[in-house]
Amino acid sequence: FVRATGSGAGCGAHWPTCNGQVIPRAAQLETIIEFVHRASSGVTLALVVVLAIWAWRSFGKESLVRRSAGAALFFVLVEAALGAGLVLFGWTADDNSVGRAIAVMVHLANTFLLLASLTLTAVWSSNRTPHNLRFRSRQDWLLAASLLGILILGASGAITALGDTLFPATSVAEGMQAEFSGGAHFLLRLRVYHPVIAILSGVLIYFAARPHIYSKVPRVSTTARLAVGLFIFQACLGGLNVILLAPVWMQLVHLLVSNLVWIVQVTLTSLVVARADLFTSVADHPVHDGIPAGAQQVH
Repeated sequence: FVRATGSGAGCGAHWPTCNGQVIPRAAQLETIIEFVHRASSGVTLALVVVLAIWAWRSFGKESLVRRSAGAALFFVLVEAALGAGLVLFGWTADDNSVGRAIAVMVHLANTFLLLASLTLTAVWSSNRTPHNLRFRSRQDWLLAASLLGILILGASGAITALGDTLFPATSVAEGMQAEFSGGAHFLLRLRVYHPVIAILSGVLIYFAARPHIYSKVPRVSTTARLAVGLFIFQACLGGLNVILLAPVWMQLVHLLVSNLVWIVQVTLTSLVVARADLFTSVADHPVHDGIPAGAQQVH
């Protein structure tokens, strides 16, 4: 929302203060948007710190929950540093430099890694935590490749969205003509790659998830179906975004669903690679685990 509304320079070149003030007064709309973004980022940082402390105190030394929560803390700190860099280097508002383009891609990729860390913390702390993660088969590696594809797709989407903001088109035809124009800005020329990467990523997601759609473990089969369905929905949203000329609200919806696609695929990969039977063993073998059969519903 900050990028789409051109509000990145709302606090000037100041960080962490806003126009030299802790709390801006008589602020314009752009300043309010940027300040709220910074405030929400601060709250997020505080919550992730609490999460990391909780994980450290609640799980053993070798627990993967500790590692994922620690990774979340690392990535949220990197997120803050990247946000500060965008402001301090002036890569905001109407800046169309290569530096900003690279920073935007890295920023988006880091956000996805932060989301992955939080997702894994939630999955592993809500079930019996696996002792390790091993990519044993070609299918496991295909899931890993699908995650890499989504990460690259997200980075290319960030570039496309930046180009839409800085070089808005009045029609779909005008936008396409600008992309293939010889003297077009590099942000416009790069937009053409996003749908191509989307198609390739979609193929990866489908073939990575397809074998698990028929898994005997309900959690795995449901997650696999959701992964494929969400990506199809996301592809439709992408086409609609182009037709509508990327209005702000549509960009937000498109980004939200891309986050959901990523979260679901990370969840599917974690369940498959860690072997979902580890997560369901309490429910499947209540006698051996000393848990009444009726308690399996909570798992």
